[in-house]
Amino acid sequence: MSDIPKDKFVILFDGVCNFCNFWVNFIIDRDKNDKFRFASLQSELGQETLSKLKLSQTDFDTFILLDGENHFTSSSAGLRVARELGGFFGLLYIFIIVPPFIRNGVYSLIATNRYRFFGREEACRIPTPETRKKFLG
Repeated sequence: MSDIPKDKFVILFDGVCNFCNFWVNFIIDRDKNDKFRFASLQSELGQETLSKLKLSQTDFDTFILLDGENHFTSSSAGLRVARELGGFFGLLYIFIIVPPFIRNGVYSLIATNRYRFFGREEACRIPTPETRKKFLG
């Protein structure tokens, strides 16, 4: 995981999921302080990271937030991203007090059905020249 910058939050996401790509674009548009970098779970970096973290390299029903040596998944990752975006989104972090089994249950329901609800692409997104620097691997 040597290509992962230590001074940025790194989001590993399902690169063929339309819903996931929507959220990546959402975060990029609101990342005013350039805190985030992105890589698909299907990329070499994504696969290497999943292997090192001993997570499934084929089941992409969550995204992963890397924060230095720590990693977060599911609703915990989403709430931490919201906190880092700040403003109104930062207020959503209050939901961290909801027990994880409830938060992750809702998250899992959406994640399990995301292709059916939102569709999927045949390949990972190609970043524009303006956003290319935000993508790793």
